[in-house]
This record gives sequence, structure tokens and C-alpha cells, in this order.
Amino acid sequence: MTHRDKRIRALSPVYFVHVYETRTNQSLQKHYLMVKQSSSMDTHTKVVIIGAGIFGLTTAYQLALEGYKNIVVLDRHVPPTPDASSNDISRVIRFDYADGDYLDLAHEAYLEWSSSPRFKDCFSRAPIVVAGTSGANGALYLQAAAAQLTKRSLPWTKLRDANAARKAFPSLKGPLAKTPFIGYFNENCGWADASKTLVQLRDDCLSLGVSFICGPAGMVTSLDTDNGSRNIIAARTLAGDVVQGNFFILAAGAWSSSLVSMYNSVLATGQVLGYMRLTDAEMQAYRNIPIYLNLSTGWFNFPPHDDTKLLKFAIHGWGYTRSTDIPRGGVQADGETRLRDGLRETYPELADRPFERTAVCWYSDTPSGDFIMDYHPDYTNLFVGGAGSGHAFKFTPVLGKYMSLAIKKKLPPAMRDKWRFRTEHLGKGIDVFKGDGSRGGPARRELCQDERAELERGPRVKL
Repeated sequence: MTHRDKRIRALSPVYFVHVYETRTNQSLQKHYLMVKQSSSMDTHTKVVIIGAGIFGLTTAYQLALEGYKNIVVLDRHVPPTPDASSNDISRVIRFDYADGDYLDLAHEAYLEWSSSPRFKDCFSRAPIVVAGTSGANGALYLQAAAAQLTKRSLPWTKLRDANAARKAFPSLKGPLAKTPFIGYFNENCGWADASKTLVQLRDDCLSLGVSFICGPAGMVTSLDTDNGSRNIIAARTLAGDVVQGNFFILAAGAWSSSLVSMYNSVLATGQVLGYMRLTDAEMQAYRNIPIYLNLSTGWFNFPPHDDTKLLKFAIHGWGYTRSTDIPRGGVQADGETRLRDGLRETYPELADRPFERTAVCWYSDTPSGDFIMDYHPDYTNLFVGGAGSGHAFKFTPVLGKYMSLAIKKKLPPAMRDKWRFRTEHLGKGIDVFKGDGSRGGPARRELCQDERAELERGPRVKL
């Protein structure tokens, strides 16, 4: 046995299954067939996870729980990464989905958010009002979500018009969604402090022996293969370091396409955020406001954040497009207009107040709005997890479990199909990114040169 064969045999089955497939020696072909039947990695396999966002951290935690002893997470920042899409003061935790599979998973996660001691300092209950305009974007999604809730005997309350919404929630003083109004509210909802959640996950990983390499030494710039094969042997970093491994998990969000071809299966879209500082008296006055989501415009808001005394509102729409190497920065003029229009719709008394700050959050969208949890088609030991499409954070309590099942190829068939790595969109452009029906507002557009320059000048801020 050669030195190379000894080294290959020491690697996990997932790692070397395709090495043997590409060799022509008859004995190696037979060994390939035997190894291919194995569906598990050895717990001593060195697992390198690129990205310390919500997909990377939950996967590291889950694998460590399962007994994997050699896990290293690489990122350009110690988590929570200041400008990552998974880091902020708040994220909606809901299970209102038009797709029944996602509803079931989100409900599973919601039960963990609302009952697990791990998240007691991260999660706050709050009702959600889901509104829209009949015949406009998002209306069919709203109706389908309500139907899915009914199908599972989960409670929700129909709002026949805007007056009914204002009666149920007197803090909503604006006109609400344009007529003909459609909507409902769900008391079983809430929001999570995203930054605290990431800190919790980071510390949980550390307590289980997960290693972190951060800064320039953790910022991956390229991947090395074994003599031109389809097997990755190391990640190279900005500091010039080489981090070797047996199995690699790419969970770098909107930056994944800078490392490997994503076959037009992901698109970075910028979504606008706004923050307004409240006085102590206003904190009390707005403390119990609902989460309000207008699916026809994309505008939504949270209850105020106690630690920062900030009221956050944002757009979940088609967004802006551009290259992904830019941090969060200033919001575009039309984005600010949309934020203020949303305030006039809900809390008009705040609509002309100065913003504390604005920002752009970069989603990693897929054509259908589904996540990716699958092996990369070009590499035998590279697993891709991510493409959160603006709605992954709520699944935090269960995300790692499903990532682990996907790595072992044990996902339920419906989820395996939803989350497969798609290559069929290559060369078709961004028109294939049609989403899941939940996006509203103006069409997606490319940022102009001046707007890109504004983003480049914008500070990297911890939100």
C-alpha cells in the first residue's frame, strides 16, 4: 500500500468515495463500491466549517453533540460577525408558512425557542399581524399560510378589515395595508435577539470542544484540492495559512460564490433596515406592539429592543443586487422612502422622525426561496449549507439537526428534494429567482455606481 493509499484510507467515507470512482485500477473500483454504501463519517474526521453564521454554528454544535471530536470553524470575525446577515438585534420567530414542510419545521423550532432554557434570554413572545392587499403580491401566500395553519389545527384569527386590526391592536394607528385589506393575527409568535443567540451558540460550541480560527487567519480565500482531483484537502486564508481537513462544510452565506461556483443557484440581494431610538416613555408606550408584516409591500417591524432602546423596521422584498464583497452600509433613497411609508402605514406619529441609522442586509437567495443542504457537484467532500433566503434564522434550534441529517443523506425525501444543490439554473440569469411568493414591493434592481460607492463608504456596524 502506498503512502497516498494509507492517507486516503484514514479519511472519512464521504471524503474518499469519489477518489476511488475516478481511478481506473480494478481493485480500487471494487473498494469504491464497498465504501459508497457507508453513509456516516468517522467521529475522528477533521471537519472544517467555513462560516460562523447561523448555518455554520448550528452545524458545529450538532456534530459536536454527536461526538465529532475534531471540528474547526473559520470566519473573518469572532462570532457574532458584525456585518453577517445572521447578526442583528432581532429576528422574527414565526411558523406562518404557505409551504407545509417549512411550517412543520418552523413550528418544531418555535416550540424550542419558547420552552428551551438555552434560549430563555434570547427569545421574546409577541403576536404577529400578517397583512396584505387582495390581488397584490403576497396575497396568495397569506391565504395559503392561513390554510396551512388551519390544516394543522393551529390557532389564528382572521382580520376582516383594517378597523378590526386596529381594534385588536390599538397601537396600530395608521391606515394599514391598502384596500381591499386581507389579514390575520397569530398570538403564537415572537422574536429573537440575533446577536445574543449567536453568542449562545458560539459558547455552546466552545463548551463542546469546537475550535475557532478568526480574523485574517480564518478568512478563507481559496480551497486546495489533492493534485487536481475533486477532493479538497485544505482551505487557504488571507493570512497565508493553510487549514487542512478531511471534510469541508461551506456555510459562508452570500460570500460562498467567491470560493466555488454556485451554478446560479444563489443570488445576493440587499434588503433595507431602519432603526429609531426611543425615549424611556416611548419604550413603555410601544413595548407591547405586535410584529406587523405587510406581505404586499415587504415592510415589517418589531417591538422595541430593551437593551438598545431601538425600534427596528425593515423590508423583506425583492431587494438590490450587486457584488457581495461590500459590508452593510447606508440605505438607498428609495429604500428610506419605503421605510417611512411603512411607518406611516402603522405608526404615522413616528414617520418623520430621524433614523438612528439605516443599513443594508445581504440575503443569500435561491430561485425558489429554499435552503441548500447538499454536496457540491464539483467536489466529493464539500457540503454546502445555507442560502437562507431571508428566513432561516427562525429554524436555529433545529437547523443543525437537519444539516447533520443532510450530511448523512438521511433527510426526509421532501426536504432532500427542496434542499438539493441545483445546477439547472446555470446561465439563465437572475430571472429564475422568483422566490416562494412571500416577497412584496418594487421589483429587484441593480445598484448604480453612486449607490455602490455609498455602500463602500458605509461603516461596518454592529447592529
